[in-house]
Amino acid sequence: MKLFDGGRAPNPRRVRVFLAEKGLEVPLVPVDMGALEHKKQPVSSRNPLQRLPVLELDDGTVIAESVAICRYFEELHPEPALFGRGALGKALVEMWQRRMELNLLNCVSAAFRHVHPAMKEWEFPQIPEWGEANKPKAVAFLRLLDDELANREFVAGDAYSIADITGLIAIDFMKPARIKVPEDCANVLRWHQAISSRPSAAA
Repeated sequence: MKLFDGGRAPNPRRVRVFLAEKGLEVPLVPVDMGALEHKKQPVSSRNPLQRLPVLELDDGTVIAESVAICRYFEELHPEPALFGRGALGKALVEMWQRRMELNLLNCVSAAFRHVHPAMKEWEFPQIPEWGEANKPKAVAFLRLLDDELANREFVAGDAYSIADITGLIAIDFMKPARIKVPEDCANVLRWHQAISSRPSAAA
């Protein structure tokens, strides 16, 4: 088993944080995304979308997409449960994971990929207007999230989950995307500080 890893990129980091929470170590194959190595044969032959991370099992089976990889390890190592417990708990985690991904991480990623000069060779065509349009969308969702976090410790309830991991990655990625968490979002700032202090956040 080996995990093709993209370093500081959001989705590879999301899997590394997940594995760290599980206490799992998987051999990493570093891929230099800055040198566009994710578009070369070792990755493209395994994932035609040329995206990272990519997990290759010992029998040659390949799993791409970060949440799919996380789900695989959740099934193999159910504790601690990071996708929720029971029908209701799992549904709530799924709901918030999707919300964090679609309304926050995707918006932050679009802002970065379509505005940052370093992304011109990656995002073709790069549409700066689309990148800028996503910045207020991310901020608007953070205000919604701030209201939700007024009444609970974690995004999907009383337990840390994949939804928190996605939120951590998204907010940390806001800096290169040049988006700021509003200062009046005290609950988001409290939550982000708490999950950033977990050892897994350094993965």
